[in-house]
Amino acid sequence: MVFRLPKDVSTDCVRRVIGLPGDRIQMIDGLLHINGNPVKRERISDFIEDKDSGGARVKRWRETLSNGVSYETLDLVDNGLYDNTPVYQVPTGHFFMMGDNRDNSTDSRALSQVGYVPFENFIGKVQIIFFSIADGEPAWAIWSWPQSVRWNRLFRWVK
Repeated sequence: MVFRLPKDVSTDCVRRVIGLPGDRIQMIDGLLHINGNPVKRERISDFIEDKDSGGARVKRWRETLSNGVSYETLDLVDNGLYDNTPVYQVPTGHFFMMGDNRDNSTDSRALSQVGYVPFENFIGKVQIIFFSIADGEPAWAIWSWPQSVRWNRLFRWVK
């Protein structure tokens, strides 16, 4: 979903809806738990950050929610900052958002930065990746585009 940050409504964010009002969310040893139940997770092939330069390999997982929705997540480090959390109880009228790059995503686990997202902050559903630039690269720096554009992500439909 695309939403406005509760702490700064001038900033738009994209994250996955993980928790609905009343849900209990917790990370235990890097594994997502919803309402006390671990989310099914299976290891798949590593993600390679920059294949052209022999970049770093990152562990990749396929998570499948109880409703059958499946998606991929990345796990940069074992025992990361948000790999073990308290139980988050999602308040009425709010949602719990998480990024798929679990160790490199500021999301609802960071209560002081994102926290629980109220329904009225939702803007819309992500449907397509129109343009994508490498992390840390400003989109306006067009002179860096040949190297910084993530060509394999352009015009990619999001499931």
